[in-house]
Amino acid sequence: MTTLASRLRRFGLATLLAWPAAMALAQTTPRSADFIVAVVNNELVTRNEVDQRMAELREQARRGNTKLPADAQLRKEVVEALINERVIITYARDSGMKVDEAELDRAVANVAAANKMSLDTLRERLKAEGLDMTRFRNNLRDQILAERTREREVQGRLRISDADVERFIEEQAAQRGRMATLNLAQILVTVPEGASREVENQRRARAEEVQRRVLAGEAFDKLARQYSEDGNRERGGEIGAKPQDKLPDLFIEAVQAVPVGGVTPKLIRSGAGFHLIKVLSRTDGSEITVTQTRARHILLRPSIRLSPDAARRRLAEFREAVLSGKVSFEELARKNSEDGSATSGGDLGWANPGQFVPEFEEAMGGLQLGGISPPIESRFGFHLIQVTDRRDVPMDPKQVREQARNVLREQRYETTYTEWINELRSRAYVEMREAPQ
Repeated sequence: MTTLASRLRRFGLATLLAWPAAMALAQTTPRSADFIVAVVNNELVTRNEVDQRMAELREQARRGNTKLPADAQLRKEVVEALINERVIITYARDSGMKVDEAELDRAVANVAAANKMSLDTLRERLKAEGLDMTRFRNNLRDQILAERTREREVQGRLRISDADVERFIEEQAAQRGRMATLNLAQILVTVPEGASREVENQRRARAEEVQRRVLAGEAFDKLARQYSEDGNRERGGEIGAKPQDKLPDLFIEAVQAVPVGGVTPKLIRSGAGFHLIKVLSRTDGSEITVTQTRARHILLRPSIRLSPDAARRRLAEFREAVLSGKVSFEELARKNSEDGSATSGGDLGWANPGQFVPEFEEAMGGLQLGGISPPIESRFGFHLIQVTDRRDVPMDPKQVREQARNVLREQRYETTYTEWINELRSRAYVEMREAPQ
């Protein structure tokens, strides 16, 4: 569950910190008299910036149907988040990290596209606000440096011992209870609820015809794609490897005597219709297997010129363009994605569970092969995800330990981040200002 603190952190680090909010491109809300709320090192936090952040959080909460704390508490937390952002950005500037010009060019182009304007128009809008492109690029550079610094520092502080890993593996094994798992595929011919005997006989005849063709040697996965009426048809009917207690008792009983590669000798009748089941694999729990996913993504990092809403809209446009066949996912990733996978069309390679942040994992796990997610938010920005393949593979002990280590890192990330930012705060100059009378 996303906490307000983590939402504020992700939101804030995706905002261009060095500019006052009054310089936003699309500012439409009326402003009160501005004043300085806090001085952080050589940066300022202003009242208008706090008000704008609160308004944006309220809008996000409204869209997501979530509850925020009372205004006084919300304002306090927003001010704290903005102070933390200033601390990070000043630390990032002194870290010695570099952002190459090509990456910066891509970020500027994304800002212009998200605001539906050319680079020349963006330059003119900046000029009208009394800004220039050089300053704009420098602030974008600061944002990228801050995000990279945070990831480098926090990841470097995560300490996962071998004892931690072994304890986690033992706990997971106990939870699994060494239960046997089955990977089944099915062909389902549905029967409408309350169907007449005539309709039921027609559906049975259809299922029996498919069964005859399977037993005659035709490929099960091909027939599943052609005839099955369930959500796994595009995967050749594959349900995926699951513990036995996660499968219907009807299926477990039907396949007890069916060898791997075999098909149930009789049709199975359930409330949904007629099932033909194939056993793809069976384990007794002694061997740990993992379902690996191969996916690609497009990453957009919000900034002062690319708001979270604009990033979502742009990714939604990308999704529609791919689904309509106007452009390939790979081409869009190469031109627009703001991470290292851009050159390979967004391809992330084969990934084990737990390799990505939870928001990404959840969205990726819910996709069928070839499916494209809606825009997904993570601490890195906003993603558009496409799943290209899946496979079940046995894990050797080294892989088991590495996966456990990745899961533990993710579980401890928030605590480690808090410890780090508290250390930065203790070394920073922070002066709170009173509101003018």
